[in-house]
Amino acid sequence: MGYGYNLEEAKERLFSALRRERKAEGLDERVIRAMERVPRERFVPPASRHLAYEDIPLPIGWGQTISQPFIVCLMTSALDLQETDKVLEIGTGSGYQTAVLAEMVPKGKVITTERVPQLLQSARALLAELGYGERVEVRPAGEVLGCPEEAPFNAIIVTAGAPTLPRVLLEQLAVGGRMVLPIGSRYEQELTRVVRTREGYSVRTLGLCRFVPLIGKGAWEEEAPPEEQKP
Repeated sequence: MGYGYNLEEAKERLFSALRRERKAEGLDERVIRAMERVPRERFVPPASRHLAYEDIPLPIGWGQTISQPFIVCLMTSALDLQETDKVLEIGTGSGYQTAVLAEMVPKGKVITTERVPQLLQSARALLAELGYGERVEVRPAGEVLGCPEEAPFNAIIVTAGAPTLPRVLLEQLAVGGRMVLPIGSRYEQELTRVVRTREGYSVRTLGLCRFVPLIGKGAWEEEAPPEEQKP
Protein backbone atom coordinates (compact mmCIF):
# COMPACT_ATOMS: atom_id res chain seq x y z
CA MET A 1 0.00 0.00 0.00
CA GLY A 2 2.98 2.27 -0.40
CA TYR A 3 4.95 4.75 1.68
CA GLY A 4 2.24 5.79 4.11
CA TYR A 5 1.46 2.18 5.01
CA ASN A 6 5.13 1.41 5.64
CA LEU A 7 5.46 4.46 7.90
CA GLU A 8 2.47 3.36 9.97
CA GLU A 9 3.90 -0.13 10.18
CA ALA A 10 7.22 1.25 11.43
CA LYS A 11 5.37 3.39 13.98
CA GLU A 12 3.51 0.36 15.30
CA ARG A 13 6.78 -1.60 15.59
CA LEU A 14 8.47 1.23 17.49
CA PHE A 15 5.77 1.67 20.09
CA SER A 16 5.34 -2.07 20.52
CA ALA A 17 9.09 -2.26 21.26
CA LEU A 18 8.89 0.62 23.76
CA ARG A 19 6.04 -1.12 25.57
CA ARG A 20 8.04 -4.35 25.77
CA GLU A 21 10.88 -2.40 27.41
CA ARG A 22 8.58 -0.37 29.65
CA LYS A 23 8.97 -2.22 32.95
CA ALA A 24 12.66 -3.08 32.58
CA GLU A 25 13.66 0.45 31.61
CA GLY A 26 11.24 2.41 33.80
CA LEU A 27 9.30 3.91 30.89
CA ASP A 28 5.97 5.60 31.60
CA GLU A 29 2.95 4.39 29.60
CA ARG A 30 1.60 7.96 29.68
CA VAL A 31 4.73 9.12 27.86
CA ILE A 32 4.45 6.35 25.25
CA ARG A 33 0.86 7.42 24.56
CA ALA A 34 1.95 11.08 24.31
CA MET A 35 4.65 10.13 21.80
CA GLU A 36 2.10 8.21 19.73
CA ARG A 37 0.09 11.42 19.39
CA VAL A 38 3.05 13.41 18.02
CA PRO A 39 3.80 12.91 14.29
CA ARG A 40 7.58 12.42 14.47
CA GLU A 41 7.80 12.38 10.68
CA ARG A 42 6.95 16.10 10.67
CA PHE A 43 10.04 16.89 12.77
CA VAL A 44 12.69 15.27 10.58
CA PRO A 45 14.04 16.44 7.19
CA PRO A 46 12.06 15.15 4.20
CA ALA A 47 14.90 12.87 3.09
CA SER A 48 14.79 11.08 6.45
CA ARG A 49 11.03 10.71 6.87
CA HIS A 50 11.11 7.02 6.01
CA LEU A 51 13.33 6.63 9.12
CA ALA A 52 11.11 8.67 11.42
CA TYR A 53 9.97 5.68 13.48
CA GLU A 54 13.26 3.81 13.58
CA ASP A 55 14.75 3.88 17.08
CA ILE A 56 17.74 6.00 16.08
CA PRO A 57 18.77 9.68 16.29
CA LEU A 58 18.64 11.61 13.01
CA PRO A 59 20.50 14.75 11.84
CA ILE A 60 18.35 17.88 11.50
CA GLY A 61 21.04 20.28 10.25
CA TRP A 62 23.37 22.83 11.83
CA GLY A 63 25.23 20.11 13.71
CA GLN A 64 22.12 19.06 15.69
CA THR A 65 20.04 15.88 15.93
CA ILE A 66 16.57 14.68 16.85
CA SER A 67 17.04 12.19 19.69
CA GLN A 68 16.42 8.46 19.50
CA PRO A 69 12.78 7.75 20.50
CA PHE A 70 13.86 5.48 23.36
CA ILE A 71 15.94 8.31 24.86
CA VAL A 72 13.04 10.77 24.46
CA CYS A 73 10.78 8.31 26.26
CA LEU A 74 13.32 7.59 29.01
CA MET A 75 14.10 11.27 29.70
CA THR A 76 10.46 12.31 29.68
CA SER A 77 9.47 9.40 31.92
CA ALA A 78 12.17 10.39 34.42
CA LEU A 79 10.65 13.88 34.72
CA ASP A 80 7.53 12.36 36.32
CA LEU A 81 5.39 15.12 34.80
CA GLN A 82 1.99 16.20 36.09
CA GLU A 83 -0.55 17.84 33.79
CA THR A 84 -0.24 21.29 35.43
CA ASP A 85 3.59 21.39 35.53
CA LYS A 86 5.67 24.30 34.27
CA VAL A 87 8.53 22.81 32.24
CA LEU A 88 11.78 24.25 30.88
CA GLU A 89 13.54 22.62 27.93
CA ILE A 90 17.10 23.57 26.99
CA GLY A 91 17.67 22.86 23.31
CA THR A 92 14.50 22.98 21.21
CA GLY A 93 16.12 21.44 18.14
CA SER A 94 13.42 20.14 15.81
CA GLY A 95 10.69 20.72 18.42
CA TYR A 96 9.81 17.02 18.74
CA GLN A 97 10.70 16.67 22.41
CA THR A 98 8.90 19.97 23.01
CA ALA A 99 5.71 18.58 21.49
CA VAL A 100 5.93 15.46 23.68
CA LEU A 101 6.31 17.67 26.76
CA ALA A 102 3.31 19.75 25.70
CA GLU A 103 1.23 16.57 25.38
CA MET A 104 2.22 15.67 28.94
CA VAL A 105 1.26 19.02 30.52
CA PRO A 106 -2.08 19.97 28.90
CA LYS A 107 -2.89 22.34 31.77
CA GLY A 108 0.67 23.55 32.23
CA LYS A 109 3.30 25.36 30.16
CA VAL A 110 6.51 24.54 28.30
CA ILE A 111 9.24 27.14 27.79
CA THR A 112 11.96 25.99 25.41
CA THR A 113 15.19 27.72 24.36
CA GLU A 114 17.29 27.25 21.21
CA ARG A 115 20.61 28.80 20.19
CA VAL A 116 20.42 28.08 16.42
CA PRO A 117 18.13 30.75 14.86
CA GLN A 118 17.09 28.56 11.92
CA LEU A 119 15.99 25.72 14.18
CA LEU A 120 14.21 28.12 16.51
CA GLN A 121 12.18 29.59 13.66
CA SER A 122 11.26 26.25 12.07
CA ALA A 123 10.36 24.63 15.41
CA ARG A 124 8.24 27.60 16.46
CA ALA A 125 6.32 27.54 13.17
CA LEU A 126 5.76 23.77 13.21
CA LEU A 127 4.68 23.66 16.87
CA ALA A 128 2.16 26.42 16.18
CA GLU A 129 0.90 24.61 13.06
CA LEU A 130 0.36 21.41 15.05
CA GLY A 131 -1.65 23.23 17.71
CA TYR A 132 0.90 23.55 20.51
CA GLY A 133 1.23 27.32 20.34
CA GLU A 134 -0.84 28.11 23.44
CA ARG A 135 1.11 25.71 25.68
CA VAL A 136 4.60 26.27 24.27
CA GLU A 137 6.84 29.34 24.20
CA VAL A 138 9.95 29.07 22.01
CA ARG A 139 12.70 31.53 22.99
CA PRO A 140 16.21 32.24 21.75
CA ALA A 141 18.85 31.01 24.19
CA GLY A 142 20.37 33.85 26.20
CA GLU A 143 23.78 34.31 27.77
CA VAL A 144 22.58 32.57 30.93
CA LEU A 145 21.45 28.95 30.66
CA GLY A 146 17.74 28.43 31.04
CA CYS A 147 15.18 31.10 31.73
CA PRO A 148 15.77 32.54 35.24
CA GLU A 149 13.09 35.20 34.85
CA GLU A 150 10.42 32.47 34.50
CA ALA A 151 11.66 30.30 37.39
CA PRO A 152 10.83 28.25 39.35
CA PHE A 153 10.08 25.24 37.14
CA ASN A 154 8.59 21.91 38.18
CA ALA A 155 10.78 20.14 35.63
CA ILE A 156 13.80 20.92 33.45
CA ILE A 157 15.05 18.79 30.56
CA VAL A 158 18.39 19.45 28.86
CA THR A 159 18.89 17.90 25.44
CA ALA A 160 22.63 18.58 25.20
CA GLY A 161 25.57 17.27 27.21
CA ALA A 162 26.96 19.32 30.10
CA PRO A 163 30.45 18.86 31.63
CA THR A 164 29.01 19.17 35.17
CA LEU A 165 25.66 19.83 36.81
CA PRO A 166 24.94 23.51 35.97
CA ARG A 167 24.15 25.26 39.26
CA VAL A 168 22.33 28.02 37.35
CA LEU A 169 19.75 25.42 36.22
CA LEU A 170 19.49 23.79 39.62
CA GLU A 171 18.58 27.20 41.05
CA GLN A 172 15.71 27.44 38.55
CA LEU A 173 14.07 24.27 39.89
CA ALA A 174 11.26 24.46 42.41
CA VAL A 175 11.71 22.43 45.60
CA GLY A 176 10.63 18.94 44.59
CA GLY A 177 11.39 19.76 40.97
CA ARG A 178 13.06 17.23 38.66
CA MET A 179 15.80 17.80 36.09
CA VAL A 180 17.08 15.29 33.53
CA LEU A 181 20.28 15.99 31.61
CA PRO A 182 23.37 14.29 30.15
CA ILE A 183 26.60 14.95 32.11
CA GLY A 184 30.08 13.97 30.92
CA SER A 185 32.52 14.69 28.11
CA ARG A 186 31.75 16.24 24.74
CA TYR A 187 31.50 12.75 23.27
CA GLU A 188 29.80 10.57 25.88
CA GLN A 189 27.67 11.30 28.95
CA GLU A 190 25.69 9.71 31.77
CA LEU A 191 21.99 10.49 31.61
CA THR A 192 21.30 11.97 35.05
CA ARG A 193 18.14 12.66 37.07
CA VAL A 194 18.35 15.40 39.68
CA VAL A 195 15.68 16.23 42.27
CA ARG A 196 15.87 19.47 44.21
CA THR A 197 15.14 19.10 47.94
CA ARG A 198 14.97 21.60 50.80
CA GLU A 199 18.39 20.37 51.93
CA GLY A 200 20.02 20.38 48.49
CA TYR A 201 19.52 17.83 45.72
CA SER A 202 19.61 14.09 45.03
CA VAL A 203 21.14 12.50 41.93
CA ARG A 204 20.54 9.22 40.10
CA THR A 205 22.12 8.03 36.84
CA LEU A 206 20.04 6.38 34.12
CA GLY A 207 22.73 5.04 31.78
CA LEU A 208 25.16 6.08 29.08
CA CYS A 209 24.12 8.38 26.24
CA ARG A 210 25.60 10.66 23.60
CA PHE A 211 24.36 14.21 22.96
CA VAL A 212 25.75 17.28 21.24
CA PRO A 213 27.53 19.59 23.72
CA LEU A 214 25.62 22.14 25.80
CA ILE A 215 27.04 25.57 24.99
CA GLY A 216 26.89 28.52 27.41
CA LYS A 217 28.05 29.87 30.74
CA GLY A 218 28.12 27.01 33.21
CA ALA A 219 28.59 24.47 30.41
CA TRP A 220 30.98 24.16 27.45
CA GLU A 221 32.55 27.26 25.96
CA GLU A 222 31.35 28.51 22.60
CA GLU A 223 32.76 26.52 19.71
CA ALA A 224 33.12 27.33 16.05
CA PRO A 225 29.61 27.36 14.54
CA PRO A 226 28.76 24.26 12.51
CA GLU A 227 28.56 24.60 8.75
CA GLU A 228 25.18 26.14 8.08
CA GLN A 229 23.95 23.57 5.66
CA LYS A 230 20.63 21.81 5.77
CA PRO A 231 20.63 18.01 5.79
